[in-house]
Amino acid sequence: MRESDIRLGPNAVLAVIDMQRLFAEKTAWFVPTANDILPNVLRLARHRPDRVLFTRFMTPARPEDAPGAWAAFYRRWPSVTLDRLDAGMLDLVPALAALVPPGELCDKTTFSSFASGPLAASIERRGADTLILAGAETDQCVLATALSAVDRGYRVVIANDAVTSQSLPAHRAMLETVFPRMAPLVRVAATDAILEGWG
Repeated sequence: MRESDIRLGPNAVLAVIDMQRLFAEKTAWFVPTANDILPNVLRLARHRPDRVLFTRFMTPARPEDAPGAWAAFYRRWPSVTLDRLDAGMLDLVPALAALVPPGELCDKTTFSSFASGPLAASIERRGADTLILAGAETDQCVLATALSAVDRGYRVVIANDAVTSQSLPAHRAMLETVFPRMAPLVRVAATDAILEGWG
Protein backbone atom coordinates (compact mmCIF):
# COMPACT_ATOMS: atom_id res chain seq x y z
CA MET A 1 0.00 0.00 0.00
CA ARG A 2 1.31 3.43 -0.90
CA GLU A 3 1.63 6.12 1.75
CA SER A 4 -0.99 8.14 -0.12
CA ASP A 5 -3.50 5.28 0.32
CA ILE A 6 -3.84 5.83 4.07
CA ARG A 7 -7.51 5.87 5.08
CA LEU A 8 -8.07 6.78 8.69
CA GLY A 9 -11.82 7.26 8.91
CA PRO A 10 -13.80 9.12 11.58
CA ASN A 11 -12.61 7.02 14.52
CA ALA A 12 -8.97 8.12 14.51
CA VAL A 13 -7.56 10.03 17.46
CA LEU A 14 -4.38 12.13 17.50
CA ALA A 15 -2.11 11.79 20.54
CA VAL A 16 0.42 14.61 20.76
CA ILE A 17 3.16 13.30 23.01
CA ASP A 18 4.91 15.61 25.49
CA MET A 19 5.13 18.81 23.45
CA GLN A 20 5.99 20.74 26.59
CA ARG A 21 8.14 23.70 27.45
CA LEU A 22 10.38 21.20 29.28
CA PHE A 23 11.49 19.81 25.92
CA ALA A 24 11.18 22.96 23.80
CA GLU A 25 13.25 25.26 26.00
CA LYS A 26 16.77 25.14 27.42
CA THR A 27 16.53 22.47 30.11
CA ALA A 28 18.44 19.23 30.68
CA TRP A 29 15.79 17.55 28.48
CA PHE A 30 15.87 20.16 25.70
CA VAL A 31 15.09 18.68 22.28
CA PRO A 32 16.63 21.13 19.76
CA THR A 33 14.30 20.07 16.95
CA ALA A 34 11.06 20.23 18.96
CA ASN A 35 10.19 23.64 17.56
CA ASP A 36 10.97 22.45 14.03
CA ILE A 37 8.15 19.90 14.12
CA LEU A 38 5.66 22.26 15.78
CA PRO A 39 4.10 23.53 12.51
CA ASN A 40 3.18 19.99 11.45
CA VAL A 41 1.95 19.10 14.93
CA LEU A 42 -0.28 22.17 14.79
CA ARG A 43 -1.61 21.20 11.36
CA LEU A 44 -2.59 17.79 12.66
CA ALA A 45 -4.11 19.12 15.88
CA ARG A 46 -6.15 21.82 14.13
CA HIS A 47 -7.58 19.34 11.62
CA ARG A 48 -9.82 17.63 14.19
CA PRO A 49 -9.29 19.59 17.43
CA ASP A 50 -12.01 17.67 19.26
CA ARG A 51 -10.10 14.39 18.67
CA VAL A 52 -6.73 15.47 20.05
CA LEU A 53 -5.20 14.21 23.30
CA PHE A 54 -2.15 16.05 24.59
CA THR A 55 0.08 14.13 26.98
CA ARG A 56 2.37 15.81 29.48
CA PHE A 57 5.27 14.05 31.17
CA MET A 58 4.93 15.03 34.83
CA THR A 59 8.05 14.86 36.98
CA PRO A 60 8.09 14.26 40.76
CA ALA A 61 8.88 16.83 43.43
CA ARG A 62 12.08 14.97 44.35
CA PRO A 63 13.88 11.87 43.01
CA GLU A 64 12.99 9.92 46.14
CA ASP A 65 9.28 10.53 45.48
CA ALA A 66 9.44 8.47 42.27
CA PRO A 67 8.61 4.74 42.49
CA GLY A 68 11.18 1.97 42.16
CA ALA A 69 13.89 2.43 39.54
CA TRP A 70 12.42 5.80 38.56
CA ALA A 71 14.13 7.22 41.67
CA ALA A 72 17.52 6.39 40.15
CA PHE A 73 16.37 7.86 36.82
CA TYR A 74 15.58 11.19 38.47
CA ARG A 75 18.81 11.15 40.47
CA ARG A 76 20.46 11.23 37.04
CA TRP A 77 18.28 14.20 36.02
CA PRO A 78 17.78 16.15 39.29
CA SER A 79 17.23 19.50 37.54
CA VAL A 80 13.87 18.37 36.12
CA THR A 81 12.29 17.54 39.49
CA LEU A 82 9.89 20.12 40.85
CA ASP A 83 12.05 21.09 43.81
CA ARG A 84 14.37 22.65 41.19
CA LEU A 85 12.20 23.14 38.10
CA ASP A 86 9.59 25.86 37.57
CA ALA A 87 6.31 23.92 37.38
CA GLY A 88 5.33 26.03 34.36
CA MET A 89 7.95 24.16 32.33
CA LEU A 90 5.63 21.14 32.39
CA ASP A 91 2.98 23.09 30.46
CA LEU A 92 2.38 22.52 26.77
CA VAL A 93 4.11 24.95 24.44
CA PRO A 94 1.81 27.98 24.12
CA ALA A 95 0.58 27.31 20.57
CA LEU A 96 -0.70 23.88 21.61
CA ALA A 97 -1.97 24.98 25.03
CA ALA A 98 -4.34 27.28 23.14
CA LEU A 99 -6.05 24.18 21.69
CA VAL A 100 -7.14 22.90 25.15
CA PRO A 101 -10.12 22.76 25.08
CA PRO A 102 -11.41 21.26 22.83
CA GLY A 103 -8.26 19.11 23.01
CA GLU A 104 -7.80 17.18 26.24
CA LEU A 105 -4.80 16.99 28.58
CA CYS A 106 -3.66 13.52 29.61
CA ASP A 107 -0.91 13.79 32.21
CA LYS A 108 1.37 10.80 32.80
CA THR A 109 4.45 9.79 34.78
CA THR A 110 5.76 7.02 32.50
CA PHE A 111 7.20 6.70 29.00
CA SER A 112 4.11 4.91 27.72
CA SER A 113 1.09 7.18 27.75
CA PHE A 114 -1.05 4.12 28.49
CA ALA A 115 0.82 3.06 31.64
CA SER A 116 -0.28 6.02 33.78
CA GLY A 117 -2.88 8.76 33.50
CA PRO A 118 -6.18 8.99 31.62
CA LEU A 119 -5.11 8.45 28.00
CA ALA A 120 -6.42 4.89 27.68
CA ALA A 121 -9.85 5.85 29.02
CA SER A 122 -9.97 8.97 26.85
CA ILE A 123 -9.25 6.96 23.69
CA GLU A 124 -11.84 4.34 24.60
CA ARG A 125 -14.45 7.00 25.34
CA ARG A 126 -14.00 8.36 21.82
CA GLY A 127 -14.54 4.94 20.25
CA ALA A 128 -11.15 5.11 18.53
CA ASP A 129 -9.72 2.34 16.38
CA THR A 130 -6.66 4.25 15.13
CA LEU A 131 -4.08 6.28 17.02
CA ILE A 132 -2.04 8.91 15.18
CA LEU A 133 1.15 9.82 17.06
CA ALA A 134 3.11 13.07 16.96
CA GLY A 135 5.49 14.73 19.39
CA ALA A 136 8.59 13.78 21.36
CA GLU A 137 10.65 11.75 21.74
CA THR A 138 10.47 9.28 18.86
CA ASP A 139 12.70 6.69 20.54
CA GLN A 140 11.26 7.01 24.04
CA CYS A 141 7.71 8.13 24.84
CA VAL A 142 6.44 7.90 21.25
CA LEU A 143 7.90 4.41 20.91
CA ALA A 144 6.56 3.23 24.28
CA THR A 145 3.10 4.62 23.51
CA ALA A 146 3.06 3.02 20.05
CA LEU A 147 3.93 -0.40 21.49
CA SER A 148 1.24 -0.11 24.16
CA ALA A 149 -1.33 0.93 21.57
CA VAL A 150 -0.48 -2.03 19.34
CA ASP A 151 -0.81 -4.41 22.28
CA ARG A 152 -4.29 -3.03 22.87
CA GLY A 153 -5.29 -3.66 19.27
CA TYR A 154 -5.16 -0.12 17.93
CA ARG A 155 -3.86 0.68 14.48
CA VAL A 156 -0.98 3.16 14.87
CA VAL A 157 0.16 5.82 12.41
CA ILE A 158 3.38 7.73 13.14
CA ALA A 159 3.62 11.20 11.60
CA ASN A 160 7.25 11.06 10.49
CA ASP A 161 7.62 14.83 10.07
CA ALA A 162 5.83 15.59 13.36
CA VAL A 163 7.98 13.50 15.72
CA THR A 164 11.53 14.11 16.87
CA SER A 165 14.14 13.28 19.48
CA GLN A 166 17.17 14.68 21.26
CA SER A 167 19.03 11.84 19.51
CA LEU A 168 18.55 12.18 15.78
CA PRO A 169 20.28 8.84 15.01
CA ALA A 170 17.82 7.09 17.34
CA HIS A 171 14.95 9.06 15.79
CA ARG A 172 15.93 7.94 12.30
CA ALA A 173 16.36 4.34 13.45
CA MET A 174 12.78 4.29 14.75
CA LEU A 175 11.33 5.68 11.53
CA GLU A 176 13.51 3.73 9.10
CA THR A 177 13.96 0.39 10.87
CA VAL A 178 11.94 -0.22 14.04
CA PHE A 179 8.45 1.02 13.12
CA PRO A 180 8.49 -0.47 9.59
CA ARG A 181 9.14 -3.90 11.14
CA MET A 182 5.74 -3.65 12.86
CA ALA A 183 3.73 -3.17 9.66
CA PRO A 184 0.81 -3.37 9.13
CA LEU A 185 0.15 -2.70 12.82
CA VAL A 186 2.22 0.47 12.60
CA ARG A 187 2.45 2.79 9.61
CA VAL A 188 4.85 5.69 9.10
CA ALA A 189 3.53 8.56 6.97
CA ALA A 190 3.99 12.27 6.36
CA THR A 191 1.60 14.86 7.76
CA ASP A 192 0.24 15.65 4.28
CA ALA A 193 -0.70 12.00 3.70
CA ILE A 194 -2.29 11.70 7.14
CA LEU A 195 -4.39 14.83 6.65
CA GLU A 196 -5.48 13.64 3.22
CA GLY A 197 -6.63 10.31 4.62
CA TRP A 198 -8.22 11.63 7.84
CA GLY A 199 -11.82 12.37 6.96
